Amino acid sequence: MAPRNPAKLAKKNAYFEKLIDFCLNSPSCLLVCVDHVGSKQMQDIRLDLRNKAEVLMGKNTMIRYALRKKHAEDETLGMDKLLAAINGNIGMIFIQTCTIDDVREILKKRRNPAAAKAGGVAPIDVFIPSGPTGLDPSQTGMFQALNVATKIIKGQIEIVADIKACTKGVKVSSTEQALLTKMNIKPFEYGMEIIAVYQDGCLFTAEVLDITDAVLVGKFMGGCANVAAFGREIGIPTEAGLPHMFANAFKNVAALCSDIDFEFKQIEDVKKFLANPEAFAAANAVAAPVAAAGGGGGAKAAAAAVVEEEEEEEADFDLFG
Repeated sequence: MAPRNPAKLAKKNAYFEKLIDFCLNSPSCLLVCVDHVGSKQMQDIRLDLRNKAEVLMGKNTMIRYALRKKHAEDETLGMDKLLAAINGNIGMIFIQTCTIDDVREILKKRRNPAAAKAGGVAPIDVFIPSGPTGLDPSQTGMFQALNVATKIIKGQIEIVADIKACTKGVKVSSTEQALLTKMNIKPFEYGMEIIAVYQDGCLFTAEVLDITDAVLVGKFMGGCANVAAFGREIGIPTEAGLPHMFANAFKNVAALCSDIDFEFKQIEDVKKFLANPEAFAAANAVAAPVAAAGGGGGAKAAAAAVVEEEEEEEADFDLFG
């Protein structure tokens, strides 16, 4: 067996140490797919991320070797979860002095348009709009191969209706490539795609990055509502269900007191409304236009307040007179 090259071995060891150091000391790590990403595009991304995050690429076998070795030393670090995600043409972005959203914005900015290539899988559906194509009648063969209805108008081919040139998840054919190239259409966009997030020994899919505070609050409030409903159903008081219990109890008390000659401060407005609901309806009808006017005219607002006060006094007179 030929002896190993010491310089090459030292370079590998330095790469292993760098990788493990980033995994242990970086707040977060983004696993990105780098399919169809060119060297110039990669260089631009590195420049944008300078002093913010570190982009680390390498052979999957080397990455797996380093992670497997570190996991054997300390299984509590969670390197096995990161190890299981090292598949395909991927790279790593280790967050240093910025946030994940900052990195996402940079990656979104560094996406380049690309033409369709035969044999490649289409990432999106591609449609060609109806109308003139600018192609001469001698090139109708491509449209016929795709069963596209066309007509000749003013010496050029015109598509009759919108057509679907490529289907998402299906390989692009040579005819589809030729047609899109002839029409100078670059339908695809390529760049680094975030596929997973590694943080604190846990691995998450990229979908968690789209969860906003509003979504979290909505989920929490939905859980509180379920706990309150469940507690009310089985008759066990919970902190989430107490407001509903007191509200229902107050409704029962108000309903009972509305039929008997007994009152207390909290149900005074309820009894006034039951005694003369027309007065409350009239007061609301007068107050609504004033609120819509947005304070335009102090005399009108004062007159509305006087009318409302008089109606309330009449309601009191009808109830206790």
